[in-house]
Amino acid sequence: MATRVKNPDKRKALLKATLSLVNNHGFHAAPMSKIAKLANVSPATIYIYFENKQDLINQLYLEVKAAFSEHAFHNYTEGLPVKKGFEIIWNNMASYKINQPEESNFLSQCDNTPMIDEKSRQEGLKNIEPLLNLWERGKSEGIIKDICPYILYAFTIYPLAFLMTAQQRGDFEMKDDLKAIAFQAAWDSIRI
Repeated sequence: MATRVKNPDKRKALLKATLSLVNNHGFHAAPMSKIAKLANVSPATIYIYFENKQDLINQLYLEVKAAFSEHAFHNYTEGLPVKKGFEIIWNNMASYKINQPEESNFLSQCDNTPMIDEKSRQEGLKNIEPLLNLWERGKSEGIIKDICPYILYAFTIYPLAFLMTAQQRGDFEMKDDLKAIAFQAAWDSIRI
C-alpha cells in the first residue's frame, strides 16, 4: 500500500479551520467533520496529519504558543535591567495580542479551559521561560515581589487579554498613551 504524501498546505488549512471553529463555537462545537469541511478536505484526511481531535488541538496550541513566544521575546536579551526587559516583553506581547487577535483569543481559551492536555500545557510553558527567568532574577535582586509566577502573570500579562477583547468589541483602543499607562500599571503591580 502506498504511503500518502503529507501536504503542508492541507495541514495548515486544518489548523486554521480549527482555530476559527474553536474561537467562534468552542472546543466541543468544533467536530472533525466541520473542521474538514471548513479546511476543504475529506474528514479522513485529518487523520493523516493528526491522531485525533485532541492531538489536533494540542498541536495547534503548541504552534500558536511558539509563535506568540517568538514575538514576545523579539529584541529581548537576558542582560537587560529587569524593568527594561519586562517592558520589551510586555510591549511585544501587547503587540501580538493587537495584531493576532484570533491566535490571542485561542490562547486565552486554552488558559481558561481544560481543552489542552497537561503534557502540551507544560511544553507550552517552556516557551515563556525567558519571562519566568527574568522574574526570578527580579525577585533575587529585590526589584519585584517574591510571589509565584502565576500571580505575576495574572496581574501583568493576563489583563492584556481583557484590553484586547474590549478593543475588538470597539469599547477601547490601545493607543500609545494608554499602552504606556497599562504597562506602568502592570509594572506597579509587581515591583517592590
